Amino acid sequence: MSNVTGQPLDRVDGTLKVTGGAHYAADFMQPRLAHAVLVTSTIASGTIAAIDTRRAQSMPGVLLVMTYRNAMRLPNGGQPDIKPPAVRRLTLLQDNVVRYNNEPVAVVVADTLEHATDAANHLEIRYNATRPTLDFQSAMPTAHEPAPMLNRPMNSQRGDVEAGLREGSAHIDAVYTTPMQFHNPMEPHATMAHWDGPDLTLYDATQSVSGAKSAVAAELGIPAGNVRVISPFLGGGFGCKGSSWSHVALCAMASKQTGRPVRLVLTRPQMFGPVGGRPRTYQHIVLAAQRDGTLTGMRHDTVSNTSTFEDWTEQSGLATRILYAVPNQSTSHRVVPLNVGTPTFMRAPGETTGSFALESAMDELAWQLKMDPVALRLKNYAEADPQDGKPWSSKALRECYETGARRFGWARRVAQPRAMRDGNTLVGLGMATATYPANRSQASARARILPDGSAIVESGTQDLGTGTYTVMTQVAADALGFPAERIKFVLGDSSLPCAPGSGGSQSAASVSPAVQAACEQARERLVALAIADHASPLYGASAQNVTVQEGWVVSPGDPSRRDPAAAVIARAGGKPIEATATTKPGSEREQYAFHSFGAVFAQVNVDEDLGTVHVARIVGVYDVGRLLNEKTARSQLMGGIVWGVGTALEEDAHLDPRFGRIVNGNLAEYHVPVNADIGELEVQFVGPPDMHFNPVGVRGIGEIGITGVPAAIANAVYHATGVRVRDLPITLDKVIPDFNRTA
Repeated sequence: MSNVTGQPLDRVDGTLKVTGGAHYAADFMQPRLAHAVLVTSTIASGTIAAIDTRRAQSMPGVLLVMTYRNAMRLPNGGQPDIKPPAVRRLTLLQDNVVRYNNEPVAVVVADTLEHATDAANHLEIRYNATRPTLDFQSAMPTAHEPAPMLNRPMNSQRGDVEAGLREGSAHIDAVYTTPMQFHNPMEPHATMAHWDGPDLTLYDATQSVSGAKSAVAAELGIPAGNVRVISPFLGGGFGCKGSSWSHVALCAMASKQTGRPVRLVLTRPQMFGPVGGRPRTYQHIVLAAQRDGTLTGMRHDTVSNTSTFEDWTEQSGLATRILYAVPNQSTSHRVVPLNVGTPTFMRAPGETTGSFALESAMDELAWQLKMDPVALRLKNYAEADPQDGKPWSSKALRECYETGARRFGWARRVAQPRAMRDGNTLVGLGMATATYPANRSQASARARILPDGSAIVESGTQDLGTGTYTVMTQVAADALGFPAERIKFVLGDSSLPCAPGSGGSQSAASVSPAVQAACEQARERLVALAIADHASPLYGASAQNVTVQEGWVVSPGDPSRRDPAAAVIARAGGKPIEATATTKPGSEREQYAFHSFGAVFAQVNVDEDLGTVHVARIVGVYDVGRLLNEKTARSQLMGGIVWGVGTALEEDAHLDPRFGRIVNGNLAEYHVPVNADIGELEVQFVGPPDMHFNPVGVRGIGEIGITGVPAAIANAVYHATGVRVRDLPITLDKVIPDFNRTA
């Protein structure tokens, strides 16, 4: 067989994207297409007292002003009996209650977007406002322990934590905080709904075509078989498009009530609240260690905000449970209900915030012990999962540390704050560990070898821009024995064989085994046709001695015996060869612990007078199993690192304490990194394929890249300045006051 998998193949969908041929959710057209505008609340708590729709309804082109008074009634108020986060608690205009600012309160539909926008601006709404709960700090006493989420317990404990903390001679007791943050993919949420009798088709910007199908069907109270979701391309998602939010069902309702196809696209400010985000966290970490660095006790308690109507938990302690071999440890998670939109998954949810706190605390401990931060981590290296004792399926974290330190030049680090400089610039070096669990779900795929000797491979997965089209083409090419250019991979349609949502870094790990299995079955059927065909040069050969190479059925032992796939199919009647396969995890989780790991090294340059921080260089080395495409893998990790820079230095959603609005709810004021913010990035890979995890040996890489980066930068800032910033983002106002005292 060929060896296309792993090679830096150019994106197969690249030409479509650069020529404008790639159709995103808002690009699809239908005859008589109408346009919807979402109207959102301007208070954080209360009820709608009155809505005057007369002026808006009478404006040119207006087809519908949908409010709680005239929206179609839904079974159970549009809240199916399915636990979140599989289906969220939504706002589907079934009552007049307002629970957060920017919550949907109306949908205006018109013949053009301009007419709909104008009418929405003339909708008159009067509220009875009640006092909202918006201050996280003052509401912390109301925190409660939520129910387990995704089968992960909220609390954990091993050993005797209090005894372990007393046993140590060095201690860290500190609080680390992270702010509310919001996904801002280039493509905002968008949906186009079209009914054909009882059948609903949704063109939706979603990270889960199958999940959106099930969710909308449940919300509208119709059979899932009557819903089809299409999403061939996404302009980014990062978790916010993993759930089917209110606007999706509202778009379908508007289409039903107008009798026309309807498109609804959220504005950029509407990306702040109604479609989730990363919640604020308050993390209290206590560490204890002996003088040689051996950890004796660890406690990590997290409090994060949720909404008043749905518990969603940022599980910041998950990485803490598995990262270091500490015998006495506990983690806990509690949530504080606020009058804000429900948080959701945001790139490496829990691991991003949790690794910042844990890896900052480990750095503080290293300074207290006068110990190299890398040496401290190696001293407490977990050879097996410390939580349950299972062996790792594969772990090359030692090599990550060693390779990263060497390539970064860690040995040049002077172990004293403010000791390294370049003229008026203070230079700091910091590092941290990266980690993310390896996840996998059941997935199906279908492979068809066509009469012309090409192949179509299909699966109901998604491509968020990460390269799924390309990497699955590569897996299929190797499994079929066909050139990659003779394979078309099809995705983004809920009518295709079912695959899981693209979240938890599971798409590649889940779908590639199904693609491989389906293609191998199709290849075997092609070989069987050839060796049974009297007219084939392979007639009578043993199947074990025949394979497929570059689209030819061949005998490797006798290359002269070869037959093109198209000829084999033609002589067999010209019908395509088809195979469908479903793969799923087995008993391997009972035997092994599955995680990816990495080491991140960062250099920051801090202006001695102004306190401005610039990340000059980051080296990240990762153990993520087999690479499906070296180029897309490196891009994924670099993208995660860039986001880590933004998390460390820039991203911060400011909640108005009076009205509950995100006051910087746009890309002009919600700062994310630009090219000038990013210095030199280097990504390296180590470690073998993880064949215990799945038959392809691949683990997902979409989220590990952000983990560890904020802590590495924070640790570098301390090395440069002597100022320990425990509250993200690290802005110059947090550096300068202590900076001057330190100086």
